[in-house]
Amino acid sequence: MSVLTIASSPSTHSRSARLLGRARDTLTAGGIISRHLDLRGLPAEALLHANTRDPLIAEAVAAVEQADAIIIATPVYKAAYSGLLKVFLDLLPQDAFSGKPILPIASGGSLAHALVIDYALRPVLGSLGAHHVLPGIFAIDKDIETLADGTLLLAPGLLERLGQRLGDLRAHLPQGATLSYAKHAKAA
Repeated sequence: MSVLTIASSPSTHSRSARLLGRARDTLTAGGIISRHLDLRGLPAEALLHANTRDPLIAEAVAAVEQADAIIIATPVYKAAYSGLLKVFLDLLPQDAFSGKPILPIASGGSLAHALVIDYALRPVLGSLGAHHVLPGIFAIDKDIETLADGTLLLAPGLLERLGQRLGDLRAHLPQGATLSYAKHAKAA
């Protein structure tokens, strides 16, 4: 049983990546093996040219193929998911997500971008054969705070939605998988 988490922000200080990290920690605490893919670390030229022979690109594609489920996190830029994510999704085979539940996570500056998951990302995930695209998590930037000591603070409503969505993901994993939501997070 493995879940692949994909971070698609070009920024090193990404709120969506931090929220994804919390999801990954929860998976680990629940006994789920997770593997992480940070698209920012892939070679730009090979990514832009869809060079699937490049060793790092081939490894990323293989990680998608081997995963039982996928969680994708993206910031919202100009009312859409990140261009980095788009370039990566474009190089995947047409059935890359076949049989896999997908949990999309997005963060943006305001609620005006809340529909990006349903109107921009969900159709692309479906076109890649996603078994089930779960209701996503949209987080407003102000609901994700990192203190100077590195502690991540999530607003109570966001923390609750994260727990619910990870529970939804658990329900779509093959029988025998365990996933529990540890409420060890501090509320903002």
